[in-house]
Amino acid sequence: MRYWIGVASKEHVARGVEGGFCQLCHGKAQPLKRMGLGDWIIYYSPKETFGGNEACQQFTAIGRVIGEAVYPFEMAPGFIPFRRDIEFLPAQAVNIRPLINQLNFIQNKNLWGYGFRFGHIEILREDFELIAQQMLGWQEFLQSTQAMISSLQPLSQPSLQLSFI
Repeated sequence: MRYWIGVASKEHVARGVEGGFCQLCHGKAQPLKRMGLGDWIIYYSPKETFGGNEACQQFTAIGRVIGEAVYPFEMAPGFIPFRRDIEFLPAQAVNIRPLINQLNFIQNKNLWGYGFRFGHIEILREDFELIAQQMLGWQEFLQSTQAMISSLQPLSQPSLQLSFI
């Protein structure tokens, strides 16, 4: 299992949450192909709207990859981005600023936004858990991940128990 940050405006993330999908890097397929079934993704939104000037600087959605296929979807004539199905969890947006000094994937704390320019970043489990705890609350996070993992396992295998300590 791997953990990812996707970068998109809050407005675009809301569309994905509503539709149960993610798009990354302006619709490119390759970032979606890097993710595996059962991987987790958290969206970071630097702006409220695409092309807008209003800063958001929040983690705005959290979910798990449930679709095996990366597929094209025509959003407008001539614009056919790639998508991947995600099961998003109900979560509250969390400001990044109080977390910057605790996040390992942000190497330069003074230029903390620099790494997000890539649009898709693999992160450590401990960074994921820190953000997820803030977005979901710890007990909700544990319950949600246990339920999602159980739903992905074949019925013939014993249940997986999570421990994050």
